[in-house]
Amino acid sequence: MKQFYLCNAFVFFFFFSNAQKVTISGYVTDLSTGEGLINANVYDLQKETGNVSNVYGFYSLTVPAGKAQIQYSFVGYEKQVLELDLKKDTVINIKLKLMGELDEVTVRANKSNVERSQMSMVELPTEKLDKLPLMLGEPDVLKVIQLLPGVQSGAEGTSGIYVRGGGPDQNLFLLDGVPVYNASHLFGFFSVFNPGAVKTVTLYKGGFPARFGGRLSSVVDIRMKEGNDQEFKGEFSIGLISSRFSIEGPIKKDKTSFIFSGRRTYADVLAQPFIVMANNRDDDVKTNAGYYFYDLNAKINHKFSDKSRLFLSTYAGRDKAYGKDKEHYNRDYGVRYTDRNNMGIEWGNITSALRWNYVYNPKLFSNVTLTYSDYKFDVSEEYKLTNNKDNTYDEDYFRYYSGINDFTAKVDFDYYPGGGHSIKFGASNIWHKFKPGVNHERTVENYSETPSEKNDTIYGNKNVSAVEFSAFVEDNYDITSRLQANLGVHFSLFNVQNTTYTSLEPRLSLRYLLSDNLSLKASYTKMSQYIHLLSSSTISLPTDLWLPVTKDVKPQKSHQIAFGAALKTGKGYDLTIEGFYKTMDNLIEYKEGASFTGVSKDWESKIEMGKGWSYGAEVLLEKKTGKTTGWLGYTLSWADRKFDNLNFGKKFPAKYDRRHDVSLVLTHEFSKKFDIGMVWVYGTGNAATIGKQRYEAILPAQGRYGYSDYDIVYYGERNSYRMPSYHRMDLSMNFHKQKKHGIRTWSVSLYNAYSRQNPFYLYWGSERVGAYNQDGEFYESSKPALKQVSLFPIIPSISYTYKF
Repeated sequence: MKQFYLCNAFVFFFFFSNAQKVTISGYVTDLSTGEGLINANVYDLQKETGNVSNVYGFYSLTVPAGKAQIQYSFVGYEKQVLELDLKKDTVINIKLKLMGELDEVTVRANKSNVERSQMSMVELPTEKLDKLPLMLGEPDVLKVIQLLPGVQSGAEGTSGIYVRGGGPDQNLFLLDGVPVYNASHLFGFFSVFNPGAVKTVTLYKGGFPARFGGRLSSVVDIRMKEGNDQEFKGEFSIGLISSRFSIEGPIKKDKTSFIFSGRRTYADVLAQPFIVMANNRDDDVKTNAGYYFYDLNAKINHKFSDKSRLFLSTYAGRDKAYGKDKEHYNRDYGVRYTDRNNMGIEWGNITSALRWNYVYNPKLFSNVTLTYSDYKFDVSEEYKLTNNKDNTYDEDYFRYYSGINDFTAKVDFDYYPGGGHSIKFGASNIWHKFKPGVNHERTVENYSETPSEKNDTIYGNKNVSAVEFSAFVEDNYDITSRLQANLGVHFSLFNVQNTTYTSLEPRLSLRYLLSDNLSLKASYTKMSQYIHLLSSSTISLPTDLWLPVTKDVKPQKSHQIAFGAALKTGKGYDLTIEGFYKTMDNLIEYKEGASFTGVSKDWESKIEMGKGWSYGAEVLLEKKTGKTTGWLGYTLSWADRKFDNLNFGKKFPAKYDRRHDVSLVLTHEFSKKFDIGMVWVYGTGNAATIGKQRYEAILPAQGRYGYSDYDIVYYGERNSYRMPSYHRMDLSMNFHKQKKHGIRTWSVSLYNAYSRQNPFYLYWGSERVGAYNQDGEFYESSKPALKQVSLFPIIPSISYTYKF
């Protein structure tokens, strides 16, 4: 009987205590645009507890019933404090006003690094894109990411990133939640992300939350703007090689909005007059060539109610380079021949996402998403020689193509049970279709004498289907007022060609507050990757081939641990220090002498599998307030690889191993009319394999009698040579003027301001040397010399932007 009373007392206390709790929920948005504010703070001033809004601006906070003071804040916006008398669950949508004067707060951010449990995460302030120096007048998201510690660039000028010793294929680029497989334009010199359409950029280098999977080294989560639901806004910009525009506005105020933006280069248009002039000089030779790329972004969203919202977004981008030659000439006693050469390279992405948000109750937020992704590249070359007398021809055609089609269905939930918990969980299923292949066709046809002859060879499996399933759960848990943890687990399954792989990946991030301004952090993550990028270059080229795992080629795996500290000073500086150690298994490389040419069904026979590891330390000192803002980043790191059949089985540095990496980024606002930017970077030279010794040998000639002279080159160990160090300075000035209907900006930039000749690649050549012989006569000879090719000297640029 006593147990019965105790049980009833417990049940009564449980329901009574719950009855004293109420939940407030809603959206935090920008007053002037209606854009949801990600990670806005919602804080109970009396109980000193709070939460942050999710990626759609939705928040939920459970507090005691009765009188409460709830503060809503987002850096760069005016705070709002509501005096409430809460008796039941309440929906409160808050619109925050951007501060009219941002002299003291020039960068918008969410919680300080000190407070958040997440490690190895950096939010890129998109306001910086237009203020920092521009290459050829074009702002670029990934070029700014390259300036962060732990992130290295590839070759000179490229937009590829190498994160904590990982390869270029180990980065997951998400555009509104949809993977982008090739994020580069202009053979890697620019990224595909049009800054006019970008709302937020978040980089994860480690400590990955459980909701992310599929790559080993990083996640770049890019969210597009949703469109202004209050008034029409827009901008256009004209640079040296491209122009871009963006327009957004309400279709129905407070209900439906849209944004549309585009960008295109015009190098092909500018080159046409010179091509026409060249063709006019010789009627027998005609040439046409060009290159361009474009990006198109569009998004529309509609609010059915406070509980239901629908988003539809799409992106399309394409690169195209082409060249055509046509020549007439006489040979064989005056017979007229026509020689035609056509070359084309084309690659690009199409992504689409249909997303539905629904609030089931104040504590449960859901998101259902359908996405489609189409990535492809196509490299072709066609040669045709025609005998105009008897109409015979010889035709040779080569095509190298590859692509990936993805269709994804996923659902995820945000659950706010109270008690310091913020839980996310969900599942997704991806239907992949890989389409790699090489096609070579040779046709010789003579209408008057012999039957046609055709040789058509196709290599590679045109269609490889695969299914990838994943599920996750993670909890951001305030264990105590000082200790916070992000706990989670990610499960994945990949099925391809009757082979199934599974992976269970625990995730853990911890933060302990030593004081309000100092915290210690630690994290552990396990990651798996089911696709490989078969690449023979250090830059992103169309010949890079995406391929799924097979029964012989296993998934890539990694384990990463990290420790760090975050310090916030009262003078507007944030200091973050992190150390990391990462191991990687089942990495692939081409065998010695192998390449993409001749890729066949047994491409597995052309590769070696091995392992890698990387470790190092990163320092990031940020200044986020005042007229002068920016950061200083430093990375000390090692990245090594080991393959049983490469480099005699010995460990060797990865080609993007870089011991020291420094970046200094500063902007200063003199007034609302004038600001400047400066970037200085330094990096230890990349690892390279070069010939060390050359021997002359006399060997039997192939296919005939006699002997021939050959040079035999000894290369030594793989990547044992260090290229010269890389450094450069970029400068910019921005002149703003308020016009009647908007703001005009002239931007003037200098890329590589002191014209440093940085190495693009090295090769062996020769140089002339002079000397005196024993008789005092001067003579010249040559000796081997290591030569350097550089791409960019000092490059000035100018661009014009108008925002209305």
